[in-house]
Amino acid sequence: MGQKEQNVRQKKIPERQCLGCNQHKPKKELLRVLRTPEGEILLDFTGKRSGRGAYICYDSKCLKQARKSKRIDRSLGVDIPEEIYDKMESELIDYERA
Repeated sequence: MGQKEQNVRQKKIPERQCLGCNQHKPKKELLRVLRTPEGEILLDFTGKRSGRGAYICYDSKCLKQARKSKRIDRSLGVDIPEEIYDKMESELIDYERA
């Protein structure tokens, strides 16, 4: 008998691009910015909520860069008010401290 051929596949790790620093990273290492079906914009720390997502690093600098260039607005297809960005920034800073 000959050797058995092993068909072991490496599991593909999904990657996404941070809209702040443009680096490609595994999806689990990035924070999802979500537009819900109702049109609400929020940070999805679980990554499992329903809606359209865009990704940034867990870093307030990346959020600030994405905010400045309006990349999240374009990715989600909406104009995000400054108050929502301020709320997201404070949530992210609180998360960084925890």
